[in-house]
Amino acid sequence: MADPSFQRSYDVFLSFRGEDTRNSFTAHLYKELRTKGINTFIDDDKLERGDVISSALVAAIQNSKFSLVVLSENYASSGWCLEELVKILECMRTMGQRVLPIFYDVDPSHVRQHNGKFGEALAKHEENLRTMERVPIWRDALTQVANLSGWDSRNKHEPMLIKGIATYIWNKLFSRSSNYADQNLVGIESSIREIKSLLFTESLDVRMVGIWGMGGIGKTTLARAVYNQISHQFEACCFLENVSDYLEKQDFLSLQKKYLSQLLEDENLNTKGCISIKALLCSKKVLIVIDDVNNSKILEDLIGKHGWFGIGSRIIITTRNKQLLVTHGVNEVYQAEKLNDDNAVELFSRYAFKKAHPIDDYVELSQCIVVYAQGLPLALRVLGSFLFDKSKRQWESQLDKLKKIPKKEIQDVLRVSFDGLEDNERDIFLDIACFFQGHDKDYVMEIFRSCGFFPDIGIRVLIEKSLISVVENKLMMHNLLQKMGREIVREASPKEPGKRSRLWIHDDVNHVLTKKTGTEEVEGISLDLSSLKEINFTNEAFAPMNRLRLLKVYTLNFLMDSKREKCKVHFSRGFKFHCEELRHLYWYEYPLKSLPNDFNLKNLVDLSMPYSQIKQLWKGTKVLENLKFMNLKHSKFLTETPDFSRVTNLERMDF
Repeated sequence: MADPSFQRSYDVFLSFRGEDTRNSFTAHLYKELRTKGINTFIDDDKLERGDVISSALVAAIQNSKFSLVVLSENYASSGWCLEELVKILECMRTMGQRVLPIFYDVDPSHVRQHNGKFGEALAKHEENLRTMERVPIWRDALTQVANLSGWDSRNKHEPMLIKGIATYIWNKLFSRSSNYADQNLVGIESSIREIKSLLFTESLDVRMVGIWGMGGIGKTTLARAVYNQISHQFEACCFLENVSDYLEKQDFLSLQKKYLSQLLEDENLNTKGCISIKALLCSKKVLIVIDDVNNSKILEDLIGKHGWFGIGSRIIITTRNKQLLVTHGVNEVYQAEKLNDDNAVELFSRYAFKKAHPIDDYVELSQCIVVYAQGLPLALRVLGSFLFDKSKRQWESQLDKLKKIPKKEIQDVLRVSFDGLEDNERDIFLDIACFFQGHDKDYVMEIFRSCGFFPDIGIRVLIEKSLISVVENKLMMHNLLQKMGREIVREASPKEPGKRSRLWIHDDVNHVLTKKTGTEEVEGISLDLSSLKEINFTNEAFAPMNRLRLLKVYTLNFLMDSKREKCKVHFSRGFKFHCEELRHLYWYEYPLKSLPNDFNLKNLVDLSMPYSQIKQLWKGTKVLENLKFMNLKHSKFLTETPDFSRVTNLERMDF
């Protein structure tokens, strides 16, 4: 038998008169609360009930943080509802529960002074022998609840009212909770206030505000904080984070679909063909955040002009390029600033000591770190995480190490975490920085396993050292850390890219393939053809790169001018992939009709050639025991599938 002392806890208890609002206002409110992840109790018993509430209902009230009381016209006619209200107010007095009234199409003064329908209902209760003794208690309860701060639904847009109530509860429950990430938002209150003043949400015009600053300064954090505080004031909201990174992996139509799906709340939105964003959104009051913009076309195609959106709409853009904001004609630009010394000490301490101030013995050492980090939030977080739970001697050793790094850029600070990694962890970090930012974690881990990198522990170490994060199962890395990783690769051979381990800049790749300067140091190549007119793939260029693990050839079509010709790709006679070590082969619009007959890709894990010209992959039987992923979608010339009998571990195939 279950322990009767155990009761489930709730965030919100909903009190309402079922006949008045169960299938209308209360149903919509309940859905919005649940959508926001707020654990809400609602009594689904639709049968006639007596005047004594059940022990289960009493327990639900006692174990809820908030009670929302929907005071509708006939609320007081139910003795059950009035007894429920008495118990709710008792919990407010004895247990500190928050009680919030919603005056649904009723005058709060009628509830407070027992007039109108409320007075009539109480008078009837006084005539009933079963309830007359309870009426003074009920009158007092109605007066008490009417004196509490809440919402009056009269003359309000009901969907906006419901969204506002749910957002208010969410903010109270979670914005100042014990959530560690929220506790570590330090020194941005004044910035949030200033951005909100620039947005001037009371105005009915459409306003665009830019947040500008260097990488790692906290632009996204500021935008997210403002978004969370004001989103309840809008009919529709959208937060597109890291759009520049997104567009390196996805096409523009995919981004547009994600954008409109959020604003129109339709996951199955059909975005094929010509879509007028203005036509869809010009009558909506929207809040939009476009984060990390690096190309004017993104702004032109997604947020266009002020007239695209309904009155009162607000658009926030974050970028490192101020000129993009000026050119687009935003109303205001806010420059994100570094933290002052006091806030920098607190932010660093929250990561290094899990508290707001340094431990006594570490005050001077902490101050040295803060001075060196120069108030950059990302650097403070990374160094704090790196030094957490380290001895004083280890701190001093790391400080001595920091002093030897030139103060060229703040990226030098971040490299300390990289220097502490083992070789396989460094390889994972650099591969993510150069090739796999934003990719699915499970997919990338399969490739890393095939390379012998032990990613199960390696990824964990990188997360613990604040070098990467996993968001919705995507491997994510802050731009500043990504730049640091890429700079580490470049520094290995500043003048000759063919001697570097990874190549991702199209000019460098073009140089290596044209001049045939590649060496066995090259382990990965990512080539964007959209900025090239012509390129040659030759056996002579690829033959020395016998350790090549990753090869990606693609085109960012959305950046291509419609009048510009595609890059012409030429292959030498008898071209073949020399790389037996190849694990990942991605080639968008592969131009040949088949793979070379004598190719040997025994270690290949992923073969992706979407929109290719391939008619037949290979003839006969190939032993590809490591191949797990195959993508040939939109390869409309494919006429025959190969013999898969020796491709024994294939998990996913997309035609």
